[in-house]
Amino acid sequence: MASASALALAAGLAVAGSANAAPGTSAPGGAAPSSLTGGGIIRADDAAPTGWAAVDGVTNGGAGAPAENRYEVGTLAELKAALANHGEPKAPKIIYVRGTIDGNQTPDGRILGEQDYAPGYDINKYMSCFGPEGRTWSDQTFDYCRSMRQLRQTGSNNMKRQIEVSLPSNTTLMGLGNDAGFVGANIVILSATNVVVRNLSVEAPVDFFTTWSPDDGQGAWNARFDALSSVTSDHLWVDHVRLTDGRYPDSEAPMGFRGKPANRHDGLLDLKDGTDYVTISNSKLHNHDKTMLLGSGDEHVDKDGGKLRVSYIGNLMENIQQRGPRVRFGKVHVANNYFVGSTDHQQYPMVSKAQGGSSYFLGAGYESRIFSEYNAFDYTGPGADASIMVSSYNGHRFSDTGSWFNGAPADLESVARASYETNRAEALAEAELSGTPAPGWTAWDFTTDVGWNPADAYSYRAFTTPQAVRNHALHFTGPGVLRVDGPAS
Repeated sequence: MASASALALAAGLAVAGSANAAPGTSAPGGAAPSSLTGGGIIRADDAAPTGWAAVDGVTNGGAGAPAENRYEVGTLAELKAALANHGEPKAPKIIYVRGTIDGNQTPDGRILGEQDYAPGYDINKYMSCFGPEGRTWSDQTFDYCRSMRQLRQTGSNNMKRQIEVSLPSNTTLMGLGNDAGFVGANIVILSATNVVVRNLSVEAPVDFFTTWSPDDGQGAWNARFDALSSVTSDHLWVDHVRLTDGRYPDSEAPMGFRGKPANRHDGLLDLKDGTDYVTISNSKLHNHDKTMLLGSGDEHVDKDGGKLRVSYIGNLMENIQQRGPRVRFGKVHVANNYFVGSTDHQQYPMVSKAQGGSSYFLGAGYESRIFSEYNAFDYTGPGADASIMVSSYNGHRFSDTGSWFNGAPADLESVARASYETNRAEALAEAELSGTPAPGWTAWDFTTDVGWNPADAYSYRAFTTPQAVRNHALHFTGPGVLRVDGPAS
């Protein structure tokens, strides 16, 4: 583990309000932007992240794009035309977003809803075809069940074609002003390299055609559309972005099984299928359930093994319920993030496993190697306990330096160890009871040696007090902090 003195000597990050760069930002050529106080102008060509996005290649998006490849857009149709970039979608391009773009908006200005995508679909009829407890689907349960099944799939596919926005290689997508962003859009970085997304507010899309999966644990809703995701892409920088459920919390969704609302949102920021070299910095993720997933299955070692190298630096994670992030395989650096939650939040309560819930902030999954340092966790409400900080999902390598729980020094490594040992004991007992072989991961012992150190990969400097971490998160994350020049500047 890196010591505080070693971090202090590393170049890159600095305390908010100083003359140096914000967390996650490396000033080009040694220059120091004054973006933390909003006093400087940020130019899209000057993109210079720190963290994994700065390693083994360049992450500057559309920097250097000619004038004809610089666009200002305010509708979905304009955005998709700009991404096509005169028939050269992979050529460098910079796209500035003004105002709010609605993913459900057609070129003629209409806003599409459930009945536009699948006339006649009814989620209550769909649920009734699983039987009263949601256990088994049958086309014969009612005479409309086959129709509901087909309409749900048709509507989902129609919605995907409408709301999906695919960012190709060598793209910068940047918001102008304080109100730029997206609602109802599914932003995907698919098989791309060198993409920058900054200064935008993204409201997670509502999946009108979410799927009930009775065999997923005790039964679960699985929505299809993330707010922002990456599939098989590399060298990505997401900076000063806000991601949230916004106007549509799942608590206000149609009532599902067992007296709980249906879940109509998937991830806020998921990275999958070999995504690599990513920095998420100075961003605000709040009011959401399945927040950030790295890797989509323990079995995907062929896609994710040796990849999913991601840095989460200087972000605010508030009322996220789980996955902040939940990691498989990756060498993941989690530094200077501020995690906030409460057991009694009205819409997004966080209830730890120790309290009988399933919430957690950091999830150490299969073959993950999380290097955590100087993160602040504030968790309040009746029964709030420190186990909320880390949960192990078969992950046995975890390291932390200098983090805090409710302002006091915290022992995240002991929390992670206890979670892993509990899971291992349960898996071994289950194997013995069933007479089947124990899972291979149960042979591993927990260790704080994650086998890598971010200081060996890139330069940075971390805040070393909880007050500095909180101050940065509360005042300098999300959109509106940066003053962005437009295409005509």
